[in-house]
Amino acid sequence: MTHIVSVGDLMIDVLARLPGRLAAGSDTAAPITFTGGGAAANIAAWAVAAGAQATFVGRVGDDLLGRQAVADLAAAGVQTRVASDNRLPTGTCIVLVDPAGERTMVPSAGANEAGADLAALPEDADSLCLSGYTLLRSGSRAFARATLAAARDRGWSIAVDASSVAPIAAVGADPFLEWLGSDLLLFANLQEARLLTGRMEPAEAAAALAARVGAAVVKCGAAGAVWCDGGPVVAVAAVPAQVLDTTGAGDAFAAGFLATDGPGPARLRAGVTLAARAVNRVGGRPGPHPGTARGRRRRGST
Repeated sequence: MTHIVSVGDLMIDVLARLPGRLAAGSDTAAPITFTGGGAAANIAAWAVAAGAQATFVGRVGDDLLGRQAVADLAAAGVQTRVASDNRLPTGTCIVLVDPAGERTMVPSAGANEAGADLAALPEDADSLCLSGYTLLRSGSRAFARATLAAARDRGWSIAVDASSVAPIAAVGADPFLEWLGSDLLLFANLQEARLLTGRMEPAEAAAALAARVGAAVVKCGAAGAVWCDGGPVVAVAAVPAQVLDTTGAGDAFAAGFLATDGPGPARLRAGVTLAARAVNRVGGRPGPHPGTARGRRRRGST
């Protein structure tokens, strides 16, 4: 069984499903849900749902939200190695989901800004997935680069999720790619890939990224995804799904890809399949794992 160490952000998401456009300067009534969030934490939870073993390494505040965030992640079947910060609060993100399911995020990094503890990396893993947010935030960048170095020293396969186009634009595409180094897999959505390469077509962007870092997947939403490791570019179509909320869809894709053994096309299909499952539910997580106490209770409820 693949053992993925997912390193980076753990958040509490405050998610509002908007009925239409926001009424600026007034009220827009909407159902609000509190859910576990953070790209790295979501990837770990979805990796377990895909059949892998996953350990999450990150940081929360020494507060009620932090304890809830860790408990929710453990309920998803993830092994947690989470530092507690007595200075910074647990990260929180406001997520606004429009009627088409597209989400807009307003994050406050909180304790994620400080990085985590390198000693928390387990010895028995074989794969690292690093959230790009950890590189993009100045406070956690040194920790992120040390984590990449440690994974290389241990001979782990390495994947990085680019995370978000606006923070990449803020630090610059070239510095971000330099921090990554080479011999790794980069996940990027189409906006991120275009910013990082200047190429508009997904296949061209994937090839350019692969030439720079080793291998790349460009996620194209409803248009599927493409993958390149320096050879011919491989593309797969998306799996049709009713879209309720795109929060965590990219995280689910990465988890499905990483949890699957085999050639690129099979891993791409696993990614789009898990992403289709993600967009069909509200929030960025698959829910409690059946093997946990919470999961067993929920499965048996009516």
